[in-house]
Amino acid sequence: MGAVHKVVSYLGLSGAEHYDEGYEYDDQYEDEYVPATERAARRWRANVDSSRIVMVQPLKYNDAPVVGRHFRDGQTVIMDVTAMPMSEATRMVDFAAGLVFGCEGRIERIAERVFLLAPAHVEIEVT
Repeated sequence: MGAVHKVVSYLGLSGAEHYDEGYEYDDQYEDEYVPATERAARRWRANVDSSRIVMVQPLKYNDAPVVGRHFRDGQTVIMDVTAMPMSEATRMVDFAAGLVFGCEGRIERIAERVFLLAPAHVEIEVT
């Protein structure tokens, strides 16, 4: 029995009026324990050339999805928030820190209001 079946049964929703027998659930990990780090590595595996570095210069906080899209695609991102007001720049850096943490990457300040967002598979060497 898959996880969805167990939840449906536990909540008492297994009656015919609530449960569609024709629906197939994905039980890929039903019997196999997969550590969270391995699941994250599968999800955030690089889909593009990792030697490509993208520079993003957001002008407002609404540009955050651009940063997130490039980073989730496995690209290293240089984020320059010098053109943003300080309050929005702070929010953008907070967003980037959460994004990097959630994807098991790394964030480094490389200049005043300029940050490097590196995916987990990219090694950063500080000399």
